[in-house]
Order: sequence, then structure tokens, then C-alpha cells
Amino acid sequence: MKNEKAKFLVEEIPAETPIVFKEDLTPKDKLIHKGIFSPDYTHYYYTISSKDFKQFDIFYIKKENGSWSLPQKAFFNSNYNDHGMSFSPDGNTIYFSSTRPTNIENVTDTWHLWKSEKINGEWKNPAYIDIPNLRDKVVSHPIQTNTGTLYFHASNLDYSEMDIYHSKRNNSGTYGPAERVLISTKTTIEKTTPYVSPNEEYMIFAAINDPLELMITFNNGAGKWTQTRKLNSVINQLGQGNPFVTSDSKYLFYTTGDHQGENWKIKWVNIESEIKIK
Repeated sequence: MKNEKAKFLVEEIPAETPIVFKEDLTPKDKLIHKGIFSPDYTHYYYTISSKDFKQFDIFYIKKENGSWSLPQKAFFNSNYNDHGMSFSPDGNTIYFSSTRPTNIENVTDTWHLWKSEKINGEWKNPAYIDIPNLRDKVVSHPIQTNTGTLYFHASNLDYSEMDIYHSKRNNSGTYGPAERVLISTKTTIEKTTPYVSPNEEYMIFAAINDPLELMITFNNGAGKWTQTRKLNSVINQLGQGNPFVTSDSKYLFYTTGDHQGENWKIKWVNIESEIKIK
């Protein structure tokens, strides 16, 4: 437990009851969204937005001499909206979504996918990720698996028909057309903010119910995701989204809050018992 506290630089480590993670990171009159750790636990990135959801910025803190630094805007943050970040499993690429212009013909100005790669220890300028059949859609919250496949959510421009898709990386490093992820559920639901384990064994996502609920589904190895269920009621209490699981597969971080923009916090919890098929 002492080593765990040192890893996260906190006074308390959660068991199976969620606790708030670093509530002091949220400025007054702002909302906090997705929070993620780099795979080596040296950096923690998170999104802050205005309460009217008109401006999103990505910040980070880093470990310095045994404590967390003051917050700074991420190097890839822009004057537009940025959100939905995640690291590749090896930590050498950071993926995110942004409304910055692509300056490419036939690509609608809205949320699209971007990435920055670390080469020889230096982060490069962000590059647009072209998903050929979603150039006129809202595309956000990318996450890459060990195979190079990207998962993300996409919707119409009015945010209707939100669902989770994946796109496979070609040998050239580009991505093919996106395909809808086949997730078996008891009722038809829209789905958003996916987290997919590096080996693609399980996925945690937010079901767009009233309120949002976190669900888990398991890969059957044949292209379908089955045995889908809600995470336990201790986690699903208010309205949950933006799941992220630490690289040791132990802790789930997620956002919780109500529709009025109140009580928004990032919580974390030991998730080991929940990521097993029951």
C-alpha cells in the first residue's frame, strides 16, 4: 500500500468504494472531465471545461521531487477545444480529440481525432488522423490497443446516433474506414467514451441513459462484444463517463456529475473484481 501511495502521490488508495482524486485540480466555476495517467505514472492529464461546455482545455501535472507540480496546459492543447486524450500502450503516442481546423477539403469543422508522437524523446506537433468514412461526423475519445486498432465514439453533427467504432491501422500507418463495434445489450442504447484494454479483452463505456451509466463488455474473440453489464451500483450513482484504467489494470478513473453541471468530480476505485467475466 505504501508503494501504491508513492506511485500516485496520494494519502489514500481506494478499495472497492470510489473516492475523489485530487479535487483541488478543478478551478472554481469550471468542470473537470477525463483524467488519465501516462503508462509510467509520471504525468497525469485531465480536461477542464467551462460550465456551458463551450471551451475545453487539457492540463497536466507531473512528478517533481516527490510531489505533483502545479497544473500546466498540455503541449498539444490549442486555442480551440481539446479533450478525450489517451496514451498508446507504450506511452510514445498520445491521442486526443480536437475542434482545431484540419484545413482539408471535405472534412467538416467539428471534433476529429489527432495524435502526437514522441520521437527520440521529443513530442512532435499534433497530426490529424483521417478516418475516411467519418469526415463529416463528430469523432472523439480515441484509444489505441496493442494491435494498433483505434477505438472511439462517433455521431452525427447534432450528436445523435452516438456509438462506438473502431478503425484498423494499415501498414502505411494510416487508418481504414471505421466500423461500428458490435456490442450485445439487452436494449438499444447509444454509447460513448470507450476505454478498451490493451489486449482488447474488455471495454468500459458510458451508456447514454438518464443518467449516464458505466458498462463493461467482453470480447468473444469472434468480432463481437458480449456479456455486457452495468458496473456495480457503488460506481454508478450519479452520472458517469470518461472511463480510464491504469496500466496495471487495477484502478478505474471516471467522471461523475449531474446534468446541471454540479458535483462533477473525478473518482477512482479498485476495478480488479469488475473486469472479470461473472
